[in-house]
Amino acid sequence: MLSEVTKVTILRQQAYEKLKFYQDICKIRKLIYDMTERFTKTHMRLVSQMRDAARSAKQNIREGYRKGSLGEFIHSIRISQGSLEELSGDMEDCLEDGLISKDEHEEFITLVSSASYMSSRYIKSLYELDKKGQWKVPGAILKRNLRNFR
Repeated sequence: MLSEVTKVTILRQQAYEKLKFYQDICKIRKLIYDMTERFTKTHMRLVSQMRDAARSAKQNIREGYRKGSLGEFIHSIRISQGSLEELSGDMEDCLEDGLISKDEHEEFITLVSSASYMSSRYIKSLYELDKKGQWKVPGAILKRNLRNFR
């Protein structure tokens, strides 16, 4: 028998964590963390801003989904896209200043391009679901799925 905590964890993983753009954003967060580890103390503020933007991109998806309304979720995805754009500017500066390699920048650009494209397409599909009346509040799905585990 699964504990209630395990059930909730399993169900939460089945929601937004399966989205390709969310997975890309998780990779971006880790990439930024690892990359900025080697920056010197003179770049402490830049490191903090970059890590905050990467973290914000990820956490906004989670938060928006759990709020339960389509409007909040879409708004949160757009905030996440803004965080990625801010991070893109920082990464361009890092490349120009010789803090990262061209290969690291290209890896980042590949992930950001994918996340941006996929999240925009996802927003469009959410609008289509809403128009058809098929958008379901995440909290209601969570409760229904918990009953299925019993």
